[in-house]
Amino acid sequence: MRQAQTLHFSTHDGVELHYRHWPATRNEYQPRRAVVMFHRGHEHGGRMAHLADELDMPGYDFFAWDARGHGLSPGARGDSPGFATSVRDVQTFIEHIQASHGIAEQELVVLAQSVGAVLIATWAHDYAPKVRCLVLASPAFKVKLYVPFARPGLKLLKAVRGNFFVNSYVKPGLLTHDPERVMSYTADPLISRPISVTMLLGLYDAADRVVADAQAIQVPTQLLVSGADLVVERQPQERFFHNLGSTRKEMHVLPGFFHDTLGERDRAHALRRIERFVEHCFASPCAVPSLLDADKTGATCAEAESLAAPLPHNSPRDLYWRATRAGLRFGSGLSEGVKLGFDTGFDSGSTLDYVYRNKPSGKGWLGAQIDKNYLDAIGWRGIRQRKLHVEELLRQAISCLHQAQRPVHIVDIAAGHGRYILEALQQLEQLPDSILLRDYSPLNVEQGSALIQEKGLADIARFVQGDAFDRQSLASLEQPPTLAVVSGLYELFASNQLVGNSLAGLADAMEDGSYLVYTGQPWHPQLEMIARALTSHREGQAWVMRRRSQAEMDQLVEAAGFRKLTQRIDEWGIFSVSLAQRVR
Repeated sequence: MRQAQTLHFSTHDGVELHYRHWPATRNEYQPRRAVVMFHRGHEHGGRMAHLADELDMPGYDFFAWDARGHGLSPGARGDSPGFATSVRDVQTFIEHIQASHGIAEQELVVLAQSVGAVLIATWAHDYAPKVRCLVLASPAFKVKLYVPFARPGLKLLKAVRGNFFVNSYVKPGLLTHDPERVMSYTADPLISRPISVTMLLGLYDAADRVVADAQAIQVPTQLLVSGADLVVERQPQERFFHNLGSTRKEMHVLPGFFHDTLGERDRAHALRRIERFVEHCFASPCAVPSLLDADKTGATCAEAESLAAPLPHNSPRDLYWRATRAGLRFGSGLSEGVKLGFDTGFDSGSTLDYVYRNKPSGKGWLGAQIDKNYLDAIGWRGIRQRKLHVEELLRQAISCLHQAQRPVHIVDIAAGHGRYILEALQQLEQLPDSILLRDYSPLNVEQGSALIQEKGLADIARFVQGDAFDRQSLASLEQPPTLAVVSGLYELFASNQLVGNSLAGLADAMEDGSYLVYTGQPWHPQLEMIARALTSHREGQAWVMRRRSQAEMDQLVEAAGFRKLTQRIDEWGIFSVSLAQRVR
C-alpha cells in the first residue's frame, strides 16, 4: 500500500491547508502524471485514501486536500469565508502542485465527489483550466433538504442572524452499503456534521449558475451518478451533463449506489470506468475546440441575439420591461447615478467612475435611497470588486518588472476616467516610469486629464484620445509598454475580430516578457434587465452584451501571443481579471 506524505500549502489569504501526497509507485510516465482528489462535504482527504491503491494507476501521483474547515485544515468546522474562496483555494492548490511537485497542469486528472465535485465544476467554469480531464462523482448540485421552503428560509434567517450552522441529517448507513465504510465514518474523529449557512447557500448559488451555463466547460468530463442517492437530486446532474460543452463527455448511472459513489461496496465497477476514461484521455488527447469564432456561432451568440430581438408587442414580458424602463426614467429624476446612466450611457466611463466612487447622491432622502439601491446592484458590486482585482494584478505585474530590473511603462487603452489605475498606482512605494491613458471619448480624456492633475501625477502620466481597436495605432505607440491594461472594454463588444485586432496591436508593441492585465465577463445574472431596460453610450442604443466564457477570452489572448499566468474572479462569478505575459 502507498504511504501518504503529510504536507501543507498556503492560500491567497495566508491560511495553511493540509493535503496528502501518495507518490507514484512506478515512474513509467514522462512527464509525470497525477490524480488530484477533492472530498465530499463533512469529510476530509483521508476518506479518499483507499483510491490511491484501489485505482490501478501505479504510475500516477495522488493528491488529496482537506478543505478549509475540514479534516486537519484550520477554520470553523464546515465553514469558509465563502464558496468562491474555496473555489479559489482549488486554483491555488493546483498551482502549488505544479510549482512544488513539477507536474504540469495538462498532466493532471481531477477526481471529485459531492460538494467537492461542485467546487470543481465551478472552478472549471470560472478559471478554464487546462487539466487533462475531470471525473465528477454524485455532484451535490441540489441537496435534498426535505423541508419545504428550506432554502428561502435559510436566506431569511441568515439575513436576520448572520452566519450560523446546521447539522447534516445524513446517517452513514445512507451513504454506502459497505459496512467497513459505515464503521470508519462513525469512528472518524475528523468527520464534522455542521455546515455553515454561508457555504450551504453559496453551494446552491454556484450550482445553479454552473448547471445552467455548463456549455462554458470544455474539459473532458466523466460523470458518475449514484442510482439510489438519498442525499442529492439527479435532475440537476442530468441537466449539467446535457449542457456540458466538452466534446468528450460521458455519464454513467450506477444502479443501487448510495451517495458515497467512490466508497460504495461495489465501487470496483465505477473505478474500472474511471481508469478506462483517464487512459483514453491520455492516449487520444481531445482536440481543444477553437472558440475564436464564438461570436458567430454557439450558445452566447444565440443568447445575445435573443436579447437583441424585440418582444411581442403587449406580451406580458414586453409590458414588464416597459414598466421597468418607466420606473427607471422616474428614478432618473431623483437619483444622480440613474440620471448619469441615461445621459452618458450605463456602460460609459462616466457611469463607471460614479460606480467606483460609490457615494449615493440624489434629490432628498428618497433620491439618495434610490441611488443607494442602484449602486448596490449585483453588477455594480462586481464592477467594484473587479477594480480591486485589477489593482492587485497591476501591483503584482509591477513587482515582477522591478524584480527583473525592467522599466515600468504602463498603457491603458480604454481607461474611462482612469480612476482605478491612478488610485492603484498612488499606493506604490515606487511610481512607474510612465503612464499613458487612452480613451475614445473626448469627455473621458478631459475628465481623466483633470484627475491626473488632481492626483499629482502630471510628471509621469498623460491622457490622449485613441481607438482601442485600431491595431496600427496601438502597434506604433511612441513608448513601447511593459505593462498594458484592458479593463471593462472587451465585455462591451461582441465581435472577436475587434478584440483580436486590439490584442494583436498590443502584442506588436510589446517586447517579450511584458505583461498584460485583461478582464472578462463569463456570466451575468442581469443580462436581460440590462438589455431590455438600460441604454449604451452608443447613441442611446440598448445595452446588449454577449458573454465570453473564460476559455474563449483566454484563447483570444493566447492567439495574440500572450501566456496566461494567474486569474481573479468575484464571488458571484461575473467579472474575471487575468494576468498574462508576452511570449514570442
